[in-house]
Amino acid sequence: MAGFTRSVLIACTVLTATALTVTVGAYVHAGAAPVPVVSAASGSSAVPASSAVSATVLPPVNATFDYQIGAAYPPPSGVRVVSRDRQDPIAANLYNICYVNAFQVQPDEVDWWQSQHDDLLLRDSDGDYVVDGDWNEILLDISTSAKRAAIAGIVQSWFDGCARAGYQAIEPDNIDSYERSKGLLGIDDAVAYLELLAPHAHDMGLAIGQKNTTDLGTRGRSAGLDFAIAEECGRYHECDYFTGVYGDNVIVIEYTDTAFTKACSAVGDEVSVVRRDVGVTAPGSGTYRYGSC
Repeated sequence: MAGFTRSVLIACTVLTATALTVTVGAYVHAGAAPVPVVSAASGSSAVPASSAVSATVLPPVNATFDYQIGAAYPPPSGVRVVSRDRQDPIAANLYNICYVNAFQVQPDEVDWWQSQHDDLLLRDSDGDYVVDGDWNEILLDISTSAKRAAIAGIVQSWFDGCARAGYQAIEPDNIDSYERSKGLLGIDDAVAYLELLAPHAHDMGLAIGQKNTTDLGTRGRSAGLDFAIAEECGRYHECDYFTGVYGDNVIVIEYTDTAFTKACSAVGDEVSVVRRDVGVTAPGSGTYRYGSC
């Protein structure tokens, strides 16, 4: 899961994607390796580039949303948009956003990254991995164009899997990893990396959102991001930033009753706002919380 630095989700213009065929599929772990399922027919996980992908469609504005990145479950009645982890199946008949930890390493994928791409993991001057302590996630090293390209190739294959599984958008998390990088990464690195990810998402017929990261200003939009998913913008008085950049195409997630009430009052008439528990758990967990306005 990703660190909860503040943000809001917004979707603006409908973009058009180019050539590629999307087939239904899913992701699996092979010894915790984040690899796409290989099609028996094609012998490859790549999506054929001969026919057209459907046009990119943004999340419906101010639609009831559910945030299920911690666990997938049947959405509450009235939900029209859901965000789920890339390894979970989509929710039928809803608009589905595919959560991808694009800037840090999920704890259950560390072994795969270390064995296959250890050179793409960020290390400090002592040679130690740079870790997001809140979530125990090693940062990906996006400090050079060569490393950004290599990492993007891996993450883009995850986007392909999202498209095959039927998702309509991407939620790339931890854009602000540079804030936890001990000064080894900067915002320019993040923007340059997004400029590799966004066009590929569009080529696959997927919208792609800005996750948190108010520091981007309008640079995320300029890099090709279509909407925003923001955590705790009500709590930190940041919702106006997201609507200023993405209009009403914003999804807001709050983790306290007070912040939820504040966000509903401030922007609830224009954008999607939900109350979730910090662990984004499923019903029956004991900590599960959900509300919408």
